[in-house]
Amino acid sequence: MSDDTLRSIELSRMGEGRYKAVNRRGGVLPIGSGDDPDFTPVELLLAAIAGCSAIDVDLITGKRAQPESFDVRAEGDKIRDEQGNHMANLKITFDVVFPEGEAGDAARGVLPRSIEQSRDRLCTVSRTVAIGVPIEYVQVARTTP
Repeated sequence: MSDDTLRSIELSRMGEGRYKAVNRRGGVLPIGSGDDPDFTPVELLLAAIAGCSAIDVDLITGKRAQPESFDVRAEGDKIRDEQGNHMANLKITFDVVFPEGEAGDAARGVLPRSIEQSRDRLCTVSRTVAIGVPIEYVQVARTTP
């Protein structure tokens, strides 16, 4: 991997069931177990999928007209079965309103295709989930002082 392709975050424990993720640009995101207002890892997954697709769709449609409203809902069922815990029935719903007129009509016209492009090719997050990339888990060997 090169610096051009590598993406990473650092995660540190802040307390019982609470962590902070820090990106290379210094952004901080608290993560919790669901006992506090912090986003849970599953909620972050949903937000990542919705956010990634929203950015794609907004960039494509925004070349034609700026939306009057732009809302995206991500949802799914957290289940436990013979494959262990995982999400099923993932769904991303776009509720976008463009202004009346020629520019708004053009944006409305490309909206369905831009959602398809995000789903099928552009959104790195949803594409990674959909194709099922293996995850390597590594433990750092440490000794106690």
